[in-house]
Amino acid sequence: MAESQNGSFPFFVFFCNFVPMNIDKERVEELRNLLAEPKNIVIVGHTNPDGDAIGSSLALAEVLTARGHQVTCALPNNYPYYLRWIPNSENIIIYRNDEEHRTEKALDEADVIVCADMNSLTRADALGEAVAKNTTAKRVLIDHHLYPAEGFDIMFSYPDLSSTAFLMYSVIVALYGKEAITEKVATQLYVGIMTDTGNFAFSALTPELFEAVAVLSGTGIDIPQIYNNVYNSFTEGRAKLFGYTINRKMKTLLGGRVAYMSLTEEEMRRYWFQQGDNEGFVNYPLSIKKMKMSAMFTAQAGFNRVSLRSRGNVDVDTFARRYFNGGGHKNAAGGKSFVSMEETIQHYIDSVNEYHAEGLV
Repeated sequence: MAESQNGSFPFFVFFCNFVPMNIDKERVEELRNLLAEPKNIVIVGHTNPDGDAIGSSLALAEVLTARGHQVTCALPNNYPYYLRWIPNSENIIIYRNDEEHRTEKALDEADVIVCADMNSLTRADALGEAVAKNTTAKRVLIDHHLYPAEGFDIMFSYPDLSSTAFLMYSVIVALYGKEAITEKVATQLYVGIMTDTGNFAFSALTPELFEAVAVLSGTGIDIPQIYNNVYNSFTEGRAKLFGYTINRKMKTLLGGRVAYMSLTEEEMRRYWFQQGDNEGFVNYPLSIKKMKMSAMFTAQAGFNRVSLRSRGNVDVDTFARRYFNGGGHKNAAGGKSFVSMEETIQHYIDSVNEYHAEGLV
């Protein structure tokens, strides 16, 4: 049995390839015992939070609050405007904007810290560093990304699942039964599942997933309205930015089998960019019949964000780890580049050619 990073608590790892309703009973019992008495709990998600991080975190917070726990949800930075309607999202603390230091206070008092939809504290940047300062709280990981870091006392790591929200549903049901899935919780979880599966278009669409969705639907959630809230609530600027990106910035390699696009800060300002406006752009080239891999480079303060998508056997997780110090899933991954946009693009082109020479794309 290994020690955690703080040297105080046992470290349990559990990987699985089978269905989430069969999640390890020992881990569930450890979590049940940990939550048997009211606790101060902080739930944290990753930088540039998406629907899965927000939905799974809020669902767990709702369930635990209803059972007497004091729960705080914190995210490293703000999240897209089209997700701000999600129930209880107004209660999330944005660490970057937390001038009242509510996050630090909650972390100082925390008995339990849950990391949702991220495999390492490094995924939360400065918030992860703040979490690391608490060396007494039990740390719980609930996530579906590859290669989880050490340092967690209880770990639910299911890389084969479609979303953390689906895993969170399974953990909640294992702890408290389906009665814990209220309409509000179901809405939060459905957002996470829907967005991380591309509205049920990606891989890992198992019968168990749709059984869970049936339970969520059975609570009375308005699925068409949830879809409209997320996918039909963009700004005019976002529509124009999308047209510009596809028309002017999409380039192809390897005879049209690989694509890339890029956006500078000036280009985003030109179309009144708001956080999340470029979400999903990277997926569009894959609608081209022979396309196997797509990349999107977006200028950030001090670095370029790298988003990668693929289909079939093209492994962008390996690509991201090898060339962009990142990772994720086989068909969806990301990373960062700390050189200029021009150098980033050239590095991508050279990397694609090397990957191709090895028969990997």
